[in-house]
Amino acid sequence: MAGTKFVLEGRASVCSFVLGLGAVCIPLLSAAGSDIAWVQTLLSGIRTKIAIAVYVASVNGLLLVLYKGPVYQVAVRACFLGFAFGCGLLVSFGKTSWRPFGWYMCSLSFFHYSEYLVTAIINPRSLSLDSFLLNHSLEYKVAAVSSWVEFTVEKLLFPELKPLPWLSALGLLMVLVGECLRKSAMLTAGSNFNHIVQNEKAQSHVLVTGGVYSWFRHPSYVGWFYWSIGTQVLLCNPLCVLGYALASWRFFRERIEEEEITLIHFFGEDYLEYKSKVPTGLPFITGIKMEP
Repeated sequence: MAGTKFVLEGRASVCSFVLGLGAVCIPLLSAAGSDIAWVQTLLSGIRTKIAIAVYVASVNGLLLVLYKGPVYQVAVRACFLGFAFGCGLLVSFGKTSWRPFGWYMCSLSFFHYSEYLVTAIINPRSLSLDSFLLNHSLEYKVAAVSSWVEFTVEKLLFPELKPLPWLSALGLLMVLVGECLRKSAMLTAGSNFNHIVQNEKAQSHVLVTGGVYSWFRHPSYVGWFYWSIGTQVLLCNPLCVLGYALASWRFFRERIEEEEITLIHFFGEDYLEYKSKVPTGLPFITGIKMEP
């Protein structure tokens, strides 16, 4: 049953992501190798805009024919994320000051799509539209929009500060390391991983202490923490770097304490022993404090 769900929804998401990516990768490939600032030329052409609009509309029509109901809802979200990833590639390959924002678009869209795809692989029973994390919280949406506004305003008012190539490169490295750590944690945990803190222990639940879990007790949170801050370092957004760091730290401190109460309830002394040996991985967060 679980495997069937991955075939229907996971495979649909892969096909749809690739179809969405194709909307901009086709003109990207056709313009590659040009010595001019081809991104501006490409995007300013009315024919290109019409072609992309027709392509997107055609893909959506195809998805409506291929998939019905919940599977279509998965497909249309994956297609949107693929399109956003392709747009990010288009911007990042251009010789413009908007290049870091292209990297950011790729990072953000890939993060959300890969959350769904990896969940489909490791724990298809928990798979849902929420696995994209697109509706994570109002605060998450406000934080994302704030970063876009800060980047645009500062770029217009202080163009000499955007981009700073070395700082954007550092941010991109943080994003890549954070993304790899989070997905490694998800894959290592397998069916034990869930986006929602579980209140009841399933028979399949085991205490995972190997792989990246031998480095940190909460590697998926560590990866997400540094990924989120890295996106703002990449954009050279000083206000959002500080805001993201504080908001993420507070969120994960509370989340870790909540989760560790459950883990102690599930695994008792085994988890307490593991907790005493392995740090959380996040600065100044020790987890739930046990009374002597």
